[in-house]
Amino acid sequence: MIPYFHVDAFAQRPFAGNPAGVCPLQAWLPTAQMQQIAAENNLAETAFIVPRAGAESEYDIRWFTPTVEIDLCGHATLASAHVLFTHLGFAEAEVIFHSQSGPLHVSREADGRLTLNFPSRPPQEMTTHPTGLTDALHATPLRVLAARDLLVVFNTEAEVRALKPDYARIAALEYVGVIATAPGTDGVDFVSRFFAPRVGVPEDPVTGSAHSTLIPYWAEKLGKTELRARQISPRGGDLWCRLRGDRVDISGYAVTYAVGELRAGI
Repeated sequence: MIPYFHVDAFAQRPFAGNPAGVCPLQAWLPTAQMQQIAAENNLAETAFIVPRAGAESEYDIRWFTPTVEIDLCGHATLASAHVLFTHLGFAEAEVIFHSQSGPLHVSREADGRLTLNFPSRPPQEMTTHPTGLTDALHATPLRVLAARDLLVVFNTEAEVRALKPDYARIAALEYVGVIATAPGTDGVDFVSRFFAPRVGVPEDPVTGSAHSTLIPYWAEKLGKTELRARQISPRGGDLWCRLRGDRVDISGYAVTYAVGELRAGI
């Protein structure tokens, strides 16, 4: 049997933020089995963590959507740190996760927030829009940039909220996902939505990894390194952000929704 935790990340109450599954392991399961578990959970991501040999405060981490393994995930990393700090007696102030994207530090703040330290992935302006992008979005963005994901910029929050993308056409674009963003209001510096049907996630509720691209973009545009962000999916989530050179800090809260065990197929 494997302990299993369902955590709502980037949220201060259940049924908000982005739900993630977390499976603490003592050793890796076969990759195909972890993919099956993630498909059965049917959450945007399920994280699997294994203690790193010879390092008490370090873990290896892998993330799976219902269809594929991915190279970077913010909310499931936040959820994994929450499980360690809240449920598994982790006593240090910071945990280090080793991943396909390098070491990821997560620190526990005095107010209960957790802060992810992630790589910065600044986007580059595209002179030619990818074929089919406007039809996929049913809208024409002000700017289009690219990193791992496409970044499409709109003038207003209302335009981002109104998007009704064609997921089949979004999936046909040669990017992991599409980040839609615009300036925020009421003390929020920028808002976003994230669509990733190509990897089995039509719309992600709150996407930490997308902020590896959003933070450097908005820091340069607004001329500030500390930013407040909100993902305006139906569930929604709040993030506190900071640019640190070639790294970014992404902070948020997390709450446990359910604790249980995986039995069948293990």
